[in-house]
Amino acid sequence: MSHIHIPDGVLPLWLVAAGWVVTLALLWYASRRARAADVRRKVPLLGVVAALVLVSMSTEIVPIAYHVNLTVVAGVLLGPWLGAIAAFIVVVMLALLGHGGVTVIGLNALMIGIEMALGWGLFRLFVRVLGRPRVRWAAALSTVLTLAVTTTLLVGLVALGGGGAATGRETGALDPNSLTFANPFGAGVISVNTLRGAEPGSAEPVAALSVERFALVVYTLGPLGWLLEALVSAAVLGYVARVRPQLVFGGALAAVPRGPTGDAGVS
Repeated sequence: MSHIHIPDGVLPLWLVAAGWVVTLALLWYASRRARAADVRRKVPLLGVVAALVLVSMSTEIVPIAYHVNLTVVAGVLLGPWLGAIAAFIVVVMLALLGHGGVTVIGLNALMIGIEMALGWGLFRLFVRVLGRPRVRWAAALSTVLTLAVTTTLLVGLVALGGGGAATGRETGALDPNSLTFANPFGAGVISVNTLRGAEPGSAEPVAALSVERFALVVYTLGPLGWLLEALVSAAVLGYVARVRPQLVFGGALAAVPRGPTGDAGVS
């Protein structure tokens, strides 16, 4: 929910520059933390998880204009530091595919990195409180809370940008003026409302949203996506916890238990 679908030249330069500076500093620190552990074996996991997030973020659920992120799943499997590296890889690829401008890569990487780190922290907290047998509940709760927080950060970012970024929010079957849902199949094909460019069949551009209206749209569509993603995250992490519990409960940078070496391991 925190991915910023904003083209280049919309956000003010100071905000874009700040995003790049903070993101590069975070990547530098994350790479140092990653080098401090034995992560060579975790590179394939990093690649697989980044690819999973990339595919999910490239797929839109049209009626509610929501992209399933799987960022909480990525955060749990990779931890906050490898998660930050994966977030940067994902947003670079998304920018090359036209999902947001190149100049907002820094802000996007920061937002998604925060989402992964927050999801990781909340998941570990809920597992400690609820116990490992309720790993699915821990995954669902941490997903909903994480997406609620990062959605609020997104609204704050739009407000910092002066409100112009609100014109780039897709609304699917939701009418942004009345906040009511239309039948997406009413015209015989899926029809969506988008706040970019002109309405279908019309030469008139869509009016820009105020920050207040943008927040109402986001908080109307958001909870539907949060619940859907919570179900997906619970299913994925529940399965991984059953077949590879070390990945879920230990984290990517957790110490790997080593067996005895030499003849000590021979019975």
